[in-house]
Amino acid sequence: MESAEEFSRGLKPRLSPAELERERKRDALLLQRTRVLHDLEHCSDERYQKTLAQGLSYLEAQLKLLGWDKQ
Repeated sequence: MESAEEFSRGLKPRLSPAELERERKRDALLLQRTRVLHDLEHCSDERYQKTLAQGLSYLEAQLKLLGWDKQ
């Protein structure tokens, strides 16, 4: 009952340590993804673009394992 009230007031329910670790990992991967996307937009070297694209694919695969859905 309390968690329903917290949810209705906009408060997040308390997460377990495993859930917190998953959220931290997802946030770190999203931050890395943002940096790689930025680097891809500003890179002119084809070989480096290929490396960045591979890195982006890897990051997105890891994010999908954590339940992330590319929107």
